[in-house]
Amino acid sequence: MLESDFTLQELAVIRRAYAKQILTLAGVPEDPRLEEAFAVVERERFLGDPPWAISRGGGYEPVHSHDPAVLYQDVLLALASHRGVNNGSPSLHAGWLHALSLREGERVAHIGAGTGYYTAIIAEIVGEKGHVLAVELDPALSGTARAKLGDRSNVTVLAGDGAAWPREDVDAVYVNFSVERPAEAWIDRLKPEGRVIFPLGVPWPKPSPSGGTHAMHGAGLRITRRGKGLAVQWLGRAFFVCAEGELSSPGPERQALQASFERGGIEFVRSLIWRQAALPGRCWFTGSGWALSYDEAKA
Repeated sequence: MLESDFTLQELAVIRRAYAKQILTLAGVPEDPRLEEAFAVVERERFLGDPPWAISRGGGYEPVHSHDPAVLYQDVLLALASHRGVNNGSPSLHAGWLHALSLREGERVAHIGAGTGYYTAIIAEIVGEKGHVLAVELDPALSGTARAKLGDRSNVTVLAGDGAAWPREDVDAVYVNFSVERPAEAWIDRLKPEGRVIFPLGVPWPKPSPSGGTHAMHGAGLRITRRGKGLAVQWLGRAFFVCAEGELSSPGPERQALQASFERGGIEFVRSLIWRQAALPGRCWFTGSGWALSYDEAKA
């Protein structure tokens, strides 16, 4: 156990204050289950032993304190700095998890789970009657996640390529790396009223000097299966580390996607056209078998 200048009871108060502050920073209105999850999950459990490092301005700065109390602020902390993989911004995740609208008892796929901090928060929200499938490509990170989440009966951790999961129908998919297109499984395995949140992005031509390749242009999107259509909500700009594995290969549509980002207007997208022809002139971007359209989703 890490040593702290604070008692366990005081650390619990620090976490509770952190949870309230993070949701406020994210602009989240009343969301008791989400706030409680941020208040009870111990962030230090998923960050390894100190010294820790904060991701800031394209590089990393050491955290000089070894007291876990310092971790309860809105900062990115390194998980695998040589690859640019971090435990991401709590306020961003609070906003996105609120937008995911998780309910008790739901089944969720967390893709790109890292060491499992946000997996644990999702598991708290869906409760013992729900289930979270956490998928992480990196064997070391997935091994840590399996160890740290082993006491949660409602979590399964898999080491594998997130593009291939889930393989059963789920209520929600939560993706934590940037992609140039959604994986088929993320859309095809959504139940009616199921939601997926993922960062769409175009990578920088070269990796960052501090490690990893990050999105040069990027946005968070929420997709909801409604009737015969797929509704889209823009969640704001987002610059995640880019996918590895199957989704990391440069696609033939990268230049067209980059041009769409540079032209602007993604905030006006209202639907995902999936495996069917899109109407000419009505789309922000059109790819092979998918498009992001300005038109409302079909009921």
